[in-house]
Amino acid sequence: MKDGKSILLHNALIVTQESVKRGSIIIKDGRIDCTLYPDSDGYIEYCGQCISYEELPGIFQSHGHISDDLHGKHIMAGGIDAHVHFRDPGLTHKADFCSESMAALLGGITSVIDMPNTMPPTTSMQTLSQKYSCISGKSWTNFGLHIGATNSNSGEIIDMISGPYAEQVAGIKVFMGSSTGNMLVDSKDTLERIFSIREKPVLVHCEDEATIRANLIAAKERYGENIPFAEHPAIRSRRVCILSTIRALELAIKHGTRLHLCHVSTKEEVRMIQAAKALNPDITAETSVNYLWFSDRDYDRLGSRIKCNPAIKTEEDRYALIEGILDGTIDTIGTDHAPHLISEKSGNYCDTPSGIPSIQHSLPVMLTIADRNGIPLEKVSSLFSCNASRIFNIKGKGKIGIGMDADLTVFDPEEEFVVSRGDIAYRCGWSPYEGEKLKGRILDVYIAGVRRIENGTMAADVPHGRQLSFNKA
Repeated sequence: MKDGKSILLHNALIVTQESVKRGSIIIKDGRIDCTLYPDSDGYIEYCGQCISYEELPGIFQSHGHISDDLHGKHIMAGGIDAHVHFRDPGLTHKADFCSESMAALLGGITSVIDMPNTMPPTTSMQTLSQKYSCISGKSWTNFGLHIGATNSNSGEIIDMISGPYAEQVAGIKVFMGSSTGNMLVDSKDTLERIFSIREKPVLVHCEDEATIRANLIAAKERYGENIPFAEHPAIRSRRVCILSTIRALELAIKHGTRLHLCHVSTKEEVRMIQAAKALNPDITAETSVNYLWFSDRDYDRLGSRIKCNPAIKTEEDRYALIEGILDGTIDTIGTDHAPHLISEKSGNYCDTPSGIPSIQHSLPVMLTIADRNGIPLEKVSSLFSCNASRIFNIKGKGKIGIGMDADLTVFDPEEEFVVSRGDIAYRCGWSPYEGEKLKGRILDVYIAGVRRIENGTMAADVPHGRQLSFNKA
């Protein structure tokens, strides 16, 4: 708020990566001015005086400022989703930055970083600038971009991240082994050059293309054109993931790469990552709530709606990922939000694209999983906000602290609701979570100290997201 008035968010349960404590947040000029926690006797120090915590709103308002009592609701730093596919530019019949960032905001996500496999792919200085221009003025959340690696652009990437474009690039996305458009990177020399980069995280999609092709041939020989969707985790199998992840970890250990493994889906990868972190502590890992909620038991019920890459696998893998969250092996939750029209998801196995829309319900799903599995809210805060900000060096984001941007999410971890199609904001209009009962409702969302979601509904008329800035390593 730039009119000289500050905002007091009073009587909240403030969730950080360290604690959940009753307190208040004062916002000034879009940033967090201070946090106040009452002592055991119910007193705080404010403006050099020791006062009762309950007196704070009245004193604050007497100075002409604004006070909002949260009545014990929880508040955490706004979510940061560093793995989204908003389809803009080039595939806007499925989604665009306006529709999907609105869904993200409704889900408590205040910043997103979009992947480069759009049309055209974001693989050069020119396409990066064009994509930022395309997004500007459309996004309800703050936004940033990853640059995509190819077999021929490693030199340009190095120039970008060491020059004036450095603050515009979050990370370098590598499709290592599994092809997406022209973005397959299978040149050994190129991989060595990319993994030698230290200025930015290297994000890797780990699936082995040769193994996928062999598995698909075998499935076609058995089923013809009528491959059941339940065969997806056999075609894009655990071996597919393990082979590629081994290669990525070997390169990261060799070069000291800031490797960020995307959408980890198997128990074996969790174990390998845990061991590799002892040799290179800059290795980090992401999973998606889709791998924490669904399992291969759900293909018969949901079919193409949970077809994504890597494939959703077994209950055993699901529990291993939850353990990986608890022990710190998994660092972030990225939705891999990848919408397709329901008509596109209605064909046979080979004709149906992979991808799940999920960003609107990612945080409530995680809160439900946390409640069921004893994951503390401090860990949820780290997964959704703090760790992504640290890994990608995002300026001013990811923490509740003095001087940080006042991007904040207010939620009730006890309130239950059922996901209904009428509430879905995605352009594609559907979600695999329809009909699921979740525990953890998003109430209010602030960006730069302005409330943009109020009691679960939009409180803004026009998109207001700002471009993120990424510090150099």
